Order: sequence, then C-alpha cells, then structure tokens
Amino acid sequence: MKPKKTFIASFLAITFFISCDSTDKINDDNTATSPKDQIATDSKIDASIDDVTNIAENQFSIKQNTTSKSSTQIKSILPACATTTWTLANGTFTGTIDFGTQGCTLQNENVLKGKIILSFSGNFTTPEQTISYTFDGFYHNGTKIQGNKTITRSLKSTELLATVHPVFTCTTDMTVTFEDGSIYTRTGNRVRELIEGYDTIGDWDDNVYLVTGNENTSKASGDTWSSTIKTPLRYVTTCRKPFPVSGTVLKIKNGVETLVDYGNGECDNLVNATTANVTITIELKR
Repeated sequence: MKPKKTFIASFLAITFFISCDSTDKINDDNTATSPKDQIATDSKIDASIDDVTNIAENQFSIKQNTTSKSSTQIKSILPACATTTWTLANGTFTGTIDFGTQGCTLQNENVLKGKIILSFSGNFTTPEQTISYTFDGFYHNGTKIQGNKTITRSLKSTELLATVHPVFTCTTDMTVTFEDGSIYTRTGNRVRELIEGYDTIGDWDDNVYLVTGNENTSKASGDTWSSTIKTPLRYVTTCRKPFPVSGTVLKIKNGVETLVDYGNGECDNLVNATTANVTITIELKR
C-alpha cells in the first residue's frame, strides 16, 4: 500500500504544480507574455495617441474656424502653459505646440513635455483634409514618443451613424520609450467618428467618439501582439479620463487570445480581461 500512496501523492503534487504554473502564466504581472502586461502597455500607448489626436483635431478646427472668419469661437483644449506658433507657407499651415520642459497638465491629468509639430493645407474647402504631425523631444507622462501620424478628416455617413459627421482615419507608426528603458513600436490604423458634439463646434466638452481599427505592438526584445477592436470603443470627453467607457478589444499573442472589455459606460479605469475562460479585473494606470 505504501508505494501506491507515494504514487498518488506524487501525482497530486505534479498536478498542483502544473495548475499553479498555468495560473501564474495568465496572471503574472511581470512577464512579457502576461495579458495584463500587454493590456497595461497598450493602454499607456493608446492614451498618448488619443491625447495627441485630440490636440491635433482641436487645433485644426480652431485654425479652420479662424480662417473662415466664423463668429463662433472654438475652445482650445490646450493648458495655459502650452504655447503655439503658426506659419503659412505655400498654402500649408505649420504649427508648433510647445509644452515646455517642466510639463503641462491636460484636463485628464496627463502630463506633456516637449513639442508637437502639426501641418495641413490651408484649403479648407476640399472634401478631405490631411493632418500630419511629428514630435520634438515629446514626452507623455514621462514616456518618450517618436515617429509620425497622419489623420485624414472627412465628413460622411457611416454604419455607426447615418447622419453626416466628422470621421478621422488615423495611421500610426510610432516608437515609445518608457521610463524603465523598455522600447515598443506601434503601427496600425484607427477610425475615430465624432458621433456627438459635432453640431456644437464651439464646445469641445460635449464630444463623444466611437473608435474602430486594428494595431500591432512590438517590444524591442521581439515580443509582438495584435489588437483588433471588436466592439467600437466609446470615448466621452466629459469623463476627463484617457480610457474608453465601453467597447471590446481582442488581443492575440502566440495564438493566445485575450478579450478586453471596457465596461458599460462608467467613467472609470477598470477593464475585464478574459484569457482561456479565466476573467480578471485590471485597474489601468496612466
């Protein structure tokens, strides 16, 4: 009987070890393969892209409105410590937004340093306008952002909203360096649709966006994963948070799928992530 008991004990120990090891792979915060690590990284990159995109759209709208000599003034979302300089040459506006070296805090409490350089045509009568921007010593919450992005702005009807509304198609190719020295690249395409607030151009605070698209994120070490928005992400400006209030994103790495659910509309920083039928709640950080 003793050998049999020894065998059973050994089997249970091995089973327990495998079970714990499997759980650790799903929940370990410190491994590059952890879904939680991927979600945290993507969230910080997403927040930087979203802030810069909002700034670019806002500054474009202000310049367009000023050029048309409209009596309606558009509110700037820039903090008072940011300075802007514009030039017009050969029909192209170029604007430098300088947040300084000490940093400027946005309404959503993200801190920006350095410069964003915008450029777009001064012909605002065309059905589509392209906004391009680059960075000069630019940091978002201590994370260095390099690269470029192009936004194509158009007015049209879509499947998400039949009424003609502003649609921004964004192409991204960026390198992100976190404070711990880790480096990531982000490439992809997103479509941002302004579904509420487009009819009150003077008030930026009532804007609501739905975002779709897909992206790839790569770490310098070689780790790569994809992100595909399955249910449109909803961003509400009045939340004053750099996170969606609802929507889902499917992340895939090495064949392992994780579905990230941003909730049902609450202005919080919590998401539910499901991997291999195991769901955990994650608190997103800036």
